[in-house]
Amino acid sequence: MSLVLDDRSRSLLDGASGQAMQLAMRLVVKAASIMGAERLRPVSFAHLDACFYTGQAHVDFIRYLLDNGASLAVPTWTNNGVVSLADPELRPSTEDPQTVSGAAELMRLYARLGCSPTWTCAPYQHAGGPKFGDHIAVGESNAVSYYNSVVGARTNKYGDYLDVACALTGLAPDAGLHRDENRKATLHVDCTALPEAWRATDVFAHLIGHHTGRLSGRRVPVISGLPPSAGKDALKAISSAVASSGGVELWHGAGVTPEAPDLASVFIGTEVHRVTPEDLAHAHRDLSTAQDGPLDAVALGTPHFSLSEFGMLVSLLDGRKIRRGLPFLVSTSRVVRALAAEKGWIAALEKSGVEIPVDVCTYYSPRVRGLTGRIMTNAAKWAYYAPGMLNVEVAFGSLKECVESAVRGEVWRDPDLWTSQ
Repeated sequence: MSLVLDDRSRSLLDGASGQAMQLAMRLVVKAASIMGAERLRPVSFAHLDACFYTGQAHVDFIRYLLDNGASLAVPTWTNNGVVSLADPELRPSTEDPQTVSGAAELMRLYARLGCSPTWTCAPYQHAGGPKFGDHIAVGESNAVSYYNSVVGARTNKYGDYLDVACALTGLAPDAGLHRDENRKATLHVDCTALPEAWRATDVFAHLIGHHTGRLSGRRVPVISGLPPSAGKDALKAISSAVASSGGVELWHGAGVTPEAPDLASVFIGTEVHRVTPEDLAHAHRDLSTAQDGPLDAVALGTPHFSLSEFGMLVSLLDGRKIRRGLPFLVSTSRVVRALAAEKGWIAALEKSGVEIPVDVCTYYSPRVRGLTGRIMTNAAKWAYYAPGMLNVEVAFGSLKECVESAVRGEVWRDPDLWTSQ
């Protein structure tokens, strides 16, 4: 299949703008060839995952770009890093000096390139991002899922270093989820038989997302039976969970997400899965590797906590203290932490014993201080990845359960929640 290039693209490919831009164009063209694209699609925004350090090659790549004339073509935001530039003590360098120093250097180099240093896995919580119908290039899995599904922007999952190449050229292959015909659902996940009150709980979104990801693999699913009032936090939870337990880059919520005003608008398949209470009980067991018992830590904010979630956390704690010596970490972005601080919420939470780090995720190695043993979380993504990444035990539960457990110092289960399925 022949790829049609305009004059600017050919000029970049010929090296007229320098070696770095030539490399970026080569990467985009190669991806287009692999994906069977006949043309390239202009993009208006990028969110990079390549700033997340996994080895020296990441640093070498960005240094090469900076040394050879690289220039961003579109507004480009950054995913969280392995370390926090604002809270460097969160990951002491003693455990893995090379990773900690390399990760910090990588983040600074991407800022030098001209990226907006958002350092968040939930860029959709920031003002000024993509809108419905925008074609964009995103690398972080939950952001790919959220932008496609909840915002209605269009992106494939652009891994390292293709995400950077798209940001430099302002182009992406016109293939995959950039095209209308690939955005229809072939699996229907029907939740309508579940009790309505239970579908409105915060924990339901994480469990149905995890279950749907398991069923879908890389297919596009549509979920029916979500509450019409489902808010951004619930949709974030589903987007994150389906991308973790499966490879879902786009999902639809019938009557909830923008491309699915009803089931018939998006569903073109024949496979229907009717969700039962046992399906969600199985998802809960799948996400809970630990037996209930004494608690060693709580980790929230995967993806990064929103402003509304901070409001709920403050209300649930209601001035009470976290059990002495028990780490309680809530990851978020700098922007959201600043907004929460303006409301007095950060000071109140810190007085209760809560730590609010920015720039990072906490399930990744090297281990954040204090995260050992039995850890409780309300995030399906954290529960899915942490046992393998950190060799810890996870107790998964609702936000209320996490708070009550942290105050008591042992895992507490909400009887009203689990008897109402």
